[in-house]
Formats: sequence, C-alpha cells, structure tokens
Amino acid sequence: MALLLLQLAVLAAALVAAALVLISIVAFITASKMPALHQHEEEKFFLNAKGQKETLPSIWDSPTKQLSVVVPSYNEEKRLPVMMDEALGYLEKRQKYGSDKVRVVTLVKNRGKGGAIRMGIFSSRGEKILMADADGATKFPDIEKLEKGLKDLQPWPNQMAIACGSRAHLEKESIAQRSYFRTLLMYGFHFLVWFLCVKGIRDTQCGFKLFTREAASRTFSSLHIERWAFDVELLYIAQFFKIPIAEIAVNWTEIEGSKLVPFWSWLQMGKDLLFIRLRYLTGAWRLEQTRKMN
Repeated sequence: MALLLLQLAVLAAALVAAALVLISIVAFITASKMPALHQHEEEKFFLNAKGQKETLPSIWDSPTKQLSVVVPSYNEEKRLPVMMDEALGYLEKRQKYGSDKVRVVTLVKNRGKGGAIRMGIFSSRGEKILMADADGATKFPDIEKLEKGLKDLQPWPNQMAIACGSRAHLEKESIAQRSYFRTLLMYGFHFLVWFLCVKGIRDTQCGFKLFTREAASRTFSSLHIERWAFDVELLYIAQFFKIPIAEIAVNWTEIEGSKLVPFWSWLQMGKDLLFIRLRYLTGAWRLEQTRKMN
C-alpha cells in the first residue's frame, strides 16, 4: 500500500512538472513582443480652447508643470464628469497647483486601460504624474497622502519613486459585504500576485498611483500588458529596477458601473499573472533600458 501511494505521488509530481513545462512553452511561444511605442498621427495632437490643433508634449521633454493627472476613460459619460468636477475643484483651490488645462488624448484604437494610461503618461508635462480612475472611487484630496509617501522615500535613486494608493485597510469591511465565492477569488488573486510577481504590496490594483516623472518613464516604457493586469506587471518592473515603492492607505468608495465581471475578469487576470512570471522567467520578455516613442 505504501509503495502504491509513493508511486501515485511520483506520478502526480511528474504530471504537474509536465503541465508546468507545457504551460511555459505555450507562454513562450504565444508571448507578444512589447507593444510598439508608437503614436498614430491623430494621437500626436489635442484641440485647444479655440478648437485648434496643438502638438502634445513628450515625457522625455523637460517637465513644465508640477503635476499631471492621467484619467483613462472609455464609455464613462456618467461617472467622469463627477470625478472631473471634484479633481478640478480641488486643484484650483491649491496654490501649489493650478488647473492649467484639460487635454483630451483621443486614441485611434482601443489599447486597453493600461495602454490608454501609458499614452497619457507619455504626453504628460508634470514633474509628478498621478494616474486616477474615472469613477472617482478615491477622493482626490488623498493625493496629499501619496505626496507625503513619495517624500518619505527620499532620497530617490535616479529621481525614481512610486506611491501606490491602497485599499488593504478596508479588506475586513469588504469581506463582510462579499459572498464567500468572491472572497475566495480575492484571496486567490492576492496569493498569485504575491507568489508569482510582486512582494510587499498588498493592493496592486488600486487605480490611484503617483509617480515621479523618471519612474513613470522607466516603468511604462517597459510594459507589455495593456489590459487589467497591467498594474501587477508595472510594479513587477518597478521592483526589478529597485524603484522604491510606498503603499499608502486611501479612502475608497464602491462606485456603480464597473466593467469588471468578477469571475471571468479574475480568471483572465490569474492567467495573465502566470504568463507574466513565465515569460520573464523563460526570457520571452526582457527588461531593457527606457525606450523612446517613435
């Protein structure tokens, strides 16, 4: 009996190893190259207040503002105006920042959330760059917490640092409101993030993140994933380059209208996490020095 159990254990281990090898081969073969850092001609301009075309700046230019805010928006007619009113109202009250202009970068094709944020980042003017979701789930004054988090990381190596908004402190409250199935999915996703990609950050998916200009340039120019799991790869890249990261608790409210379907979206993100790890591990993806946009 003991011999039979040992044989079954060896067979199971061999099957798991074979499956892992097969998945690694699939991940390597199907690995897409890094998306070209290319702007279509129509994406190089924005319309000013007079309706005239102006050329967008580049992140590789010297900054001309203290802060840029990048808000990805796709079918956000209902939620975006509320978020923009709050953000602009807050910025106009602060002497440190003035709301200079709202610039709309219209993309020729849907690049996904990560791809849209990257195009906004690459057209930013600020010394610091904030990415924020269009739903306004995190109140805009919490940027002050992220600014303090960045400051506490000084001195910044090569002027690079990141402050990530976090909802981890709200986890107990959210569990009480979720079904057991969704709670299981959440813990499974967090485990995969920790095991495969990012250590030390409890909430990788909060859409409220503040970058120094140099950190944004380095991480977003190395990004492969353009859809929902892009946050995880972004932080994986940051940790690879030893960019200091602060995780900062922020206020957060559930806003109706999310485009995520819990089970299928989390299943897709779980697959993306596994493939992120395997593709870097097998050399299908490699991290290089910052590339400039064509």
